[in-house]
Amino acid sequence: GFNSYLMKLDDAGKASRITPEIHGSVDGFDRAGDTFYYVGMRENGLQEIYCCKAGESETRLTHFNDEFLATHSVVQPKYMSFVDKDGVEIDGWVLEPVGYDPNQKYPGILNVHGGPKAVYGETFFHEMQFWVNEGYFVFYCNPRGGDGKGNEFADIRGEHYGVWDYNDLMEFTDKVLEKYPQIDVKRIGMAGGSYGGFMANWIVGHTDRFAAVASQRSISNYLSKCLTTDIGYYHNLSAMMADPWTNMDRMWNNSPLKYADKAKTPTLFIQSDEDYRCWMADAIQMMTALRMHGVDTRLCLFHGENHELSRSGKPKHRIRRMNEINDWLFHYIKG
Repeated sequence: GFNSYLMKLDDAGKASRITPEIHGSVDGFDRAGDTFYYVGMRENGLQEIYCCKAGESETRLTHFNDEFLATHSVVQPKYMSFVDKDGVEIDGWVLEPVGYDPNQKYPGILNVHGGPKAVYGETFFHEMQFWVNEGYFVFYCNPRGGDGKGNEFADIRGEHYGVWDYNDLMEFTDKVLEKYPQIDVKRIGMAGGSYGGFMANWIVGHTDRFAAVASQRSISNYLSKCLTTDIGYYHNLSAMMADPWTNMDRMWNNSPLKYADKAKTPTLFIQSDEDYRCWMADAIQMMTALRMHGVDTRLCLFHGENHELSRSGKPKHRIRRMNEINDWLFHYIKG
């Protein structure tokens, strides 16, 4: 599924739910006696503190973000699933722009999560809410490779990496455009970070359907990435089911850099110079390759930040990151 709960596992391996079955997430918890206290996001709200006893209804304890929600428009995501060409059901959502008029044409933005074993749900995403408030359609889905649907769904290792997931994202985009002819097909942007940055780099080498792309903390070259990352070389070798000595061809075939000479899409790179998960060398290699092949590109390097820039970076840097992405995408897709 695409919600997270607090669960309990007994000695026999049986799992039972502690927090109630509500749309949202549990982001951290503690226990006092038989009561659990946790930070949660509920429906489309922001983080608050809740408590409950196992299997009982929850009590909300704080109202830190009521004032913000009362003074800002928040768009509810519209669930949109589809069955891909391989017969797999994919969960997706669409955020309609604020003030949506079905008789008007609008630009759109596809957003891709990190991981790839991560998952989107129906919680508040500040950048997506900003975009819809600026008059953009925003759409996002959980392609194969992600979490929440079991190990088989999540397993795209080896030759399927960049194939099954990419196909699902492109099919989802087609389905959204079919459902919403109000989206101008010539004014669609794409953004993603980490694995989403891999997919951004992969996309520009495999299609020119997007008018602009914002690639963040990205992966471009698995041959260099696998031997530097702090996640451990074995993580990348497992994803590729290869290593540079026994199957260099697969590692290069799965690297977006291989296809950079095919790219035509204006691409922004957001990168931190202390990111040791996806080192800045990957963004620099991809940016340089695009520039060599005449593609509009820009690299914005944040000094003193790391892989967590968008989540726990300095506030001034997080604002600058958003402004860089917005300025880049809006320039090419606003019309």
